[in-house]
Amino acid sequence: MNIVLLGAPGAGKGTQAQRLVADYGVAHISTGDLLRAAVKARSELGVQAKVYMDAGQLVPDRLVIGLVKERLGQDDARRGFILDGFPRNTDQAVALDAALEAAGVALDVALLVDVAPQVIVDRLSSRRTCRDCGYTAGAAADACPRCGGEMYQRDDDRPETIKRRLDVYQGQTAPLAQYYDERGMLRRVDGDRPADEVYADVKELLSL
Repeated sequence: MNIVLLGAPGAGKGTQAQRLVADYGVAHISTGDLLRAAVKARSELGVQAKVYMDAGQLVPDRLVIGLVKERLGQDDARRGFILDGFPRNTDQAVALDAALEAAGVALDVALLVDVAPQVIVDRLSSRRTCRDCGYTAGAAADACPRCGGEMYQRDDDRPETIKRRLDVYQGQTAPLAQYYDERGMLRRVDGDRPADEVYADVKELLSL
């Protein structure tokens, strides 16, 4: 089970990925996590990536591809993987296809968690994050359920910021759906519903 997971920010991709990882033991490969880990470890790719991140610039595709290729070579990824947050555009998708082909690995499906833009705005703008441990919860949470820390609204979760993020997604990432659809690999799931219902459909789409 080798999956590319697609969807706008706040679509619930991470929730579905976590459930698949827990139930089927596949590797959850998040490029954001990879970049943070590489920078923390001060690896060669991490040092290069940090230069761009510190300057507030996007990390070049070649560095991201390098990190993904390294991660796909680890033992747990041989049992299957879910790529979350990568590729972000068709150029990255083409590079990913080439990297997988060179490694003798086949991508099984591109799964799109499809959510209406207004649902995403409402969902993310009601989210609060713990300053201490990063736990996220609804707006009703006064204190972190995990550690008791202060809950606050991140700038990324303000409605005006969310709308800008969705505009970027539509311009850069949404064309990926067409890329994979043309290859007969795209599967869509309605992400507007409760997570349990979405997960039931995900498993059906993946024949699990």
